[in-house]
Amino acid sequence: MSDSTSSLKSTLRADMTAAMKAKDALRLQTLRMLLAAVQTEEVSGKEARELTDEEVLKVLAKESKKRGESAEIYTEAGRGELAATERAEAQIIDEYLPTPLTDAELADVADTAIAQVAEEIGERPGMRQMGQVMKAATALAAGKADGTRVSKAVKDRL
Repeated sequence: MSDSTSSLKSTLRADMTAAMKAKDALRLQTLRMLLAAVQTEEVSGKEARELTDEEVLKVLAKESKKRGESAEIYTEAGRGELAATERAEAQIIDEYLPTPLTDAELADVADTAIAQVAEEIGERPGMRQMGQVMKAATALAAGKADGTRVSKAVKDRL
């Protein structure tokens, strides 16, 4: 891209404008919050910088996860209406995230990562090489599965 703005961030901005025109309050509020989270991330380091699409996706995944956790807490506290709002926000955020891997696809990712590490070290990796395998598996999953799921799939295979 010629300009430094991530295309995903541009999409979020355009969709926010569309939500404003459509008077879609929930979508508008959610997109505003996402753009604020992206902006916070951009200025969080030593110097402000533009995030890449991949980094924007990480922020969105984190925000989606937060909504899911909040919804659970609200549900346990008997606050169904607040839980419903959190779930609705998470659904909007998830529209911008890549389709999550199925358990079978995740198992394939773990197997591929194990094979890659086996090739590097010349033997089948065990639990001691979990870090190496996780690094490879995380790269292969490319944001389509959260760390917990990747970790479980790798552990199941090692």
